[in-house]
Amino acid sequence: MSVTDHRRLRVAAGAVLLTFAVSGCSGHGRDAVGTISYSTEKNLVVTVSNPLVTGCHRLGPAGAVRVVNNTMVDMVLYPNENCSRGTTTYVATTLSDNIAPVARPWRSYSLVH
Repeated sequence: MSVTDHRRLRVAAGAVLLTFAVSGCSGHGRDAVGTISYSTEKNLVVTVSNPLVTGCHRLGPAGAVRVVNNTMVDMVLYPNENCSRGTTTYVATTLSDNIAPVARPWRSYSLVH
């Protein structure tokens, strides 16, 4: 094989590897990369890694009084278990929020995509 043939082979192999890398990462669009941590009224801390971007996610039976969003997407907190009705709270990526002293805990969240 000549030097030119080796270069073509390397370029072709690089193109194949790049294709696999890009297609492998495309599945991450369904997950929010990072963690969401929340605290309950009894100071129990729960951490969820790479939650799905779609759907409604419950915050345990007791709900959450503090939420830390360490994902790459924003989230919306709800006072009920099915992500509907009530006053919502918007928490941008890498931020956190606490409930007011007299407020009910958050019961669910959805991710903004």
